[in-house]
Amino acid sequence: MLVSFLFFLALFAAVGVSSYRKSRGTRQDYYLASQDVSPMLVGLSAVATNNSGYMFIGVIGYTYATGLASIWLMIGWILGDFLGSLWMHRRLRQAAKRSGEASYAGVLACWQGTRFGTWQKLAGILSLLFLLAYASAQLVAGSKALYAVLGLPIWSGAVIGGVIVAAYCLAGGIRASIWTDAAQSLVMVLAMGTLLVVATQSVGGVTEAWQAMGQVDGFLDWYPQDLLLPGAAGGALFILSWLFAGISVVGQPHVMVRFMALDDSGNMLRARCWYYLWFVLFYAMATAVGMLSRILLSDQGAFDAELALPMMAMELLSPVMVGLILAGIFAATMSTADSLVLSCSSALTHDLLPQRTENTRLLKFATLGITLVAVAWALLNKQSVFSLVVMSWSALASAFAPLLMVLAAGGRPSQKLAITMSLLGLATALLWRWLGWQAHIYEGMPGILVGLVVFALGTLRTWAPSPRPQDAR
Repeated sequence: MLVSFLFFLALFAAVGVSSYRKSRGTRQDYYLASQDVSPMLVGLSAVATNNSGYMFIGVIGYTYATGLASIWLMIGWILGDFLGSLWMHRRLRQAAKRSGEASYAGVLACWQGTRFGTWQKLAGILSLLFLLAYASAQLVAGSKALYAVLGLPIWSGAVIGGVIVAAYCLAGGIRASIWTDAAQSLVMVLAMGTLLVVATQSVGGVTEAWQAMGQVDGFLDWYPQDLLLPGAAGGALFILSWLFAGISVVGQPHVMVRFMALDDSGNMLRARCWYYLWFVLFYAMATAVGMLSRILLSDQGAFDAELALPMMAMELLSPVMVGLILAGIFAATMSTADSLVLSCSSALTHDLLPQRTENTRLLKFATLGITLVAVAWALLNKQSVFSLVVMSWSALASAFAPLLMVLAAGGRPSQKLAITMSLLGLATALLWRWLGWQAHIYEGMPGILVGLVVFALGTLRTWAPSPRPQDAR
């Protein structure tokens, strides 16, 4: 088990470090791989970054506790992601090429040809804060997996993950991240598929599994029991809110930078085909495994639900295959953690510091510092992976997605209006979570809608006709 796990870790590290051979020693190459990444690598990298430890640890735990109703997270999320990609991904790639910017916030700030300097600094601060929180959640997910399977101290996963991520990010920047993401995505799907087949066989097949799930009170209900509205109306609102979670992908710098690195905007359709094929396959298998875990690990009070997948693997698989599952979980956490670390580094060196630098040594020093902060945060973190990821995801989406939607649709907000959109959208999402309403409606939905409403009101005010002389008297 340990040998197979270490083998895959060494493989990922080797793939990432080998990217050093293609490094061109520029800021554009370090953060955007000189925008020459193939569609297949973009798609596989984006889906690995998107799914992360949240899928292996957070979604499995949520499905274990919720049951069939968790399927709406998958449907809503993927559909929303797809709808958002129809007009935003390609336009973002074109804007990145046009502006020459190396960061997500920099592209949005220069979208209209002039720089929104104040907004870019605000975006840099928000990116640092919430991407670091997100990165710490990924390292926590890896720590939980190592603790459950190998019995290692809870801090060890964060430290091991941090060291590996730092090693290949320092070697090749985002190109190293993308290459390792592609390798990790293959292991993630193989690991989840293996566990799904073995778990299904262990309970006697699909029919027997479904019958066993039906004996768990409320487990096969179509909607969660604590909805804001009763019946179908509450279910529809719940699904709609998670559709906004999918749309929120366009507000995630660490995911969207993959599409910014594509070799040609004309290849965006091919990149999206790879992305959604892998996304649907992996999310469907994760949901099925989460449901099977409830009937295989029936004592809810005996363990942390977010450890359901590694514990189930230990019960069903040989040590070698458990090593594969553990490698898949760890691969998922690293595939997102490295992306988040690089996005934080980009926000610091490109969006916040007054003097931008092409010195890759300084860029790598910033990356190393960000990694150390992420590891420290993970060691101090007390929140669940699911909660911390969703909070960070919704905050970034509420701050950035409305502005990108408006810009991609041809809107021309002023810098003052852009700042207002970001701040009020973010404040709405955080207030929603503070009030505890996220249990009923995903907080990114009101956050994004408020940002769009602010733009609409600001635009109407700009278009309002000037008062006539007799009206002014």
